[in-house]
Amino acid sequence: MMALGTLLRKPPLPPGSCRAFWGWLNAVFNKVDHERIRAVGPDRAASEWLLRCGALVRYQGSPKWQQDYNALPTGPLGRYKIEAINATDSCIMYRGFDYLDGLEHVTDIRLEKCMYIQDQCLQRLSETNNLQKSLQQLKIISCGNVTDKGILALHKLANLEYLYLSDLPGIREKETTFRVLQQALPKLELELDLE
Repeated sequence: MMALGTLLRKPPLPPGSCRAFWGWLNAVFNKVDHERIRAVGPDRAASEWLLRCGALVRYQGSPKWQQDYNALPTGPLGRYKIEAINATDSCIMYRGFDYLDGLEHVTDIRLEKCMYIQDQCLQRLSETNNLQKSLQQLKIISCGNVTDKGILALHKLANLEYLYLSDLPGIREKETTFRVLQQALPKLELELDLE
């Protein structure tokens, strides 16, 4: 009886080992597959990446958010165009942002509670040519690694009409940051919920 109890007891995990495993797995989910992008098109490949990472996508002409990877719509190449991305609680990270390059119809992105979103991601987002033309609304909420530098990088999103920022403790120079951003994007409606 004692031997069975000994066998069933699990040795304690070293501190941080679970976090390291999930970090590794999230990095794997974000690895860009350029062959897949060529094979199925940028919108399908980006949909697969986003859903794999726990985000949602909405296609042009559809009110429904796509959340099930296994129920992604099929059809002719290029038929479904991503119009909106909701990355709430997702594990998207800089490593996967190459998937955004071919998206031409994205008008709305929500980044909420994304632990891997940081300044580098916002800079990459704002340097994506297609998003500079199409993105109209951006919401960044509770992304603790975002600082003033990341918000200032958004000035390249020339067609951005609405920016909502909330619970971003890394933003320290609020007034200066928002004044500079407002000067770069005079048509921008900026809504803030920051302490």
